[in-house]
Amino acid sequence: MDEIQHKFVNVGALKLHIAEIGTGPNVVVFLHGFPEIWYSWRHQMVAVAGAGFRAIAPDYRGYGLSDSPPEPEKTTFTDLLDDLLAILDALALSKVFLVGKDFGVRPAYLFSILHPERVSGVITLGIPYVPPGPSMFHKFLPEGFYILRWRKPGRAEADFGRFDAKTVVRNVYILFSKSEIPIANENQEIMDLVAPDTPLPSWFSEDDLATYGALYEKSGFQTALQVPYRSFSEHFNLPDPIVKVPALLIMGGKDYVYKFPGIEDLTKGEKAKEFVPNLEVTFIPEGTHFVQEQFPEQVNQLILAFLAKHT
Repeated sequence: MDEIQHKFVNVGALKLHIAEIGTGPNVVVFLHGFPEIWYSWRHQMVAVAGAGFRAIAPDYRGYGLSDSPPEPEKTTFTDLLDDLLAILDALALSKVFLVGKDFGVRPAYLFSILHPERVSGVITLGIPYVPPGPSMFHKFLPEGFYILRWRKPGRAEADFGRFDAKTVVRNVYILFSKSEIPIANENQEIMDLVAPDTPLPSWFSEDDLATYGALYEKSGFQTALQVPYRSFSEHFNLPDPIVKVPALLIMGGKDYVYKFPGIEDLTKGEKAKEFVPNLEVTFIPEGTHFVQEQFPEQVNQLILAFLAKHT
């Protein structure tokens, strides 16, 4: 990964970190999820650069090497959308492909709706397009559901605060690599769902964990808990909730997200095409939530085929 370069872009008063590789005229911007960071796209960045594209992966504000906002608890998805536009303008990028994973799916799709002239296509992993609206998790999932727990100010801070950043990332990677939705008992915290001697997934090395741990040691988890977990019900003034650009959804067949209420309809059902008419969906049968790190070659082939088709 030594060939990946790093720089900072000024967005207002913040310096946002960007990883970059490749010099092609067509640009792919990668948007990470949680507990991920620019590094989660390392395999894909090298692959698309090798195919003649320019790959860019920012750390969101308050994540990794990017500056934290002065009031992390007020950060919104709208801030991420504004940051993305500012990054494209600062780098003089008129049109790009967007690749989003986990909650990075939301800014990827919303940006394509708000700025369709700047987006050639959208590729998402792990989560389909869910039209913005009030969060309904509390109606279908128990109080111990990890998102409901992490939405409560102070609850996750106290849970995470018992461990160093590396251990928090380790535990979340292990939890999110399973096929079951992480749900704690009433008198149990989410971090307690992982025993200390649980091994890392085979495709995730101790060196990988050390990289993530160091980045989250720097940034902490304040902004990460605010966006996404405390911002899901944010209102967006969308001209039209339909995604009109070409789109590809890559899902792991064993991704725990697939068990969320309504997700099956948005991946296999008619509703998927209702909101994203130009959508292709593909499944990697043994894939989990971190499919791009677990099966990088397969994911790279799917991404490159989509880019070739729409370039």
